[in-house]
Amino acid sequence: MQQSHKALWDNCLRLIRQNVTEQIFKTWFEPLVFEKYDEATATLLVQVPSPYVYEYLEQQFVQLMGWALTQSFKANVVLTYRVMTDKSHNLTQDVESDRPADIEGPQAATRANKTPTVLDAAVPQDLNPQLDPRKTFENFIEGDSNKLPRTIGLSIAEYPGKSAFNPFFIFGPSGCGKTHLATAIGVQIKKMYPQKRVLYVSARLFQVQYTDAQRQNSVNDFINFYQTIDVLIVDDVQEWATAEKTVATFFYIFDHLFRLGKQIILVSDRPPVDLDWLKDRMLTRFSCGLIAELEKPNVQLCIDILRSKCRRDGLKIPADVIEYIAQYANGSVRDLEGVVNSLMAYSIVYNSNIDMRLAERVIKRAVKVDNHPLTIDDILETVCQHYNVTQQNIYSKSRKRDYVLARQISMYLAQKFTKMPTSRIGQLIGGRDHSTVIHSCTAIEQRLKVDKLFVEELKSIETSFKLKRS
Repeated sequence: MQQSHKALWDNCLRLIRQNVTEQIFKTWFEPLVFEKYDEATATLLVQVPSPYVYEYLEQQFVQLMGWALTQSFKANVVLTYRVMTDKSHNLTQDVESDRPADIEGPQAATRANKTPTVLDAAVPQDLNPQLDPRKTFENFIEGDSNKLPRTIGLSIAEYPGKSAFNPFFIFGPSGCGKTHLATAIGVQIKKMYPQKRVLYVSARLFQVQYTDAQRQNSVNDFINFYQTIDVLIVDDVQEWATAEKTVATFFYIFDHLFRLGKQIILVSDRPPVDLDWLKDRMLTRFSCGLIAELEKPNVQLCIDILRSKCRRDGLKIPADVIEYIAQYANGSVRDLEGVVNSLMAYSIVYNSNIDMRLAERVIKRAVKVDNHPLTIDDILETVCQHYNVTQQNIYSKSRKRDYVLARQISMYLAQKFTKMPTSRIGQLIGGRDHSTVIHSCTAIEQRLKVDKLFVEELKSIETSFKLKRS
């Protein structure tokens, strides 16, 4: 009987092979090992070589696997993975798949991956929060660039809608962890307050839903649904630049939730002052809450993130390779994950160890390496030209307004564009200590949030960098 179950599993693999490329099959499905099948519970147990492989299968191929299992075993199979967490000690962990039931076919994977519209969730207890459960505070590693937003996020999760941080506006460059932080807040709230209606939605999906509601003459239903949310998280709101009607409707929903004390979290790649579509009344609302910037992680934080991922996923990456990746990931968590994913894929396909040679090969393909990075001298030269001061003026102890501004901007740009620690930046700009650099950066960041002319001034200086290097 066990042999026949193995044959059914082999048939399942054959069906999968017909629906993916040969390379994908060899990389992700060939390493799977049949363990056993329990007819009484319709539970299939397969072994996977690492947590990384398990996560990738769940993320990319769970619907295809569900369909193939149903076709082969003629039952709604409960798929369970036996994940190898420590090969040296032969330690494993059994994890049940989150695959949806009753997948109709390979094409259903596309439908199953589509985020359902909120109007489909008419019954409150059936609301899917659309949160990625892997994005938690536990694996959102703290560093200088995210300490304040992370701390505020934890406070919001503990007292959603009741803290002084409502609304909470998070902004920062691509790859710095904005979506992770916003999602972690939602995940933590659902953990602590399961009854609360939490919803994560992208700005683009919100706009699509609103457009569909207009077409179906159901805008009131759309608004009524969103007014039932306890914690609303909207990502990438900068995409509403030309969506006047969507913005107007969102303002109406926003005001309703705000007056009821519901928690609102907005995520953007730029501060509110740079969002032209924001009305003055919304800016006033934001000033009542908190606007927090997430900066790109420095090299040390990148190293900490990589080490944490290795511990969490059971990966074995040498220390020198971790440091090399951190140096060239350009301060992007997304780049870090992309490099690690590529390393694991290459390692599995070619059955090779992860070493510096492989890392160098992957880095060239996965990350755009800057062969002409900015230096402190480049920054000082440009800032001095812009403000018509000398480097000696910046190095001096003078508190003259122009000198102070040029000094603070130089420190801010040095932190933004170089990978130097604050202590080293201070040493190179007049022998200051790290606290002076932190104070200067904070002063510039606060002014950028409220002064549009100053924002344009900084952009002009940064454009000068690009012109000189082109």
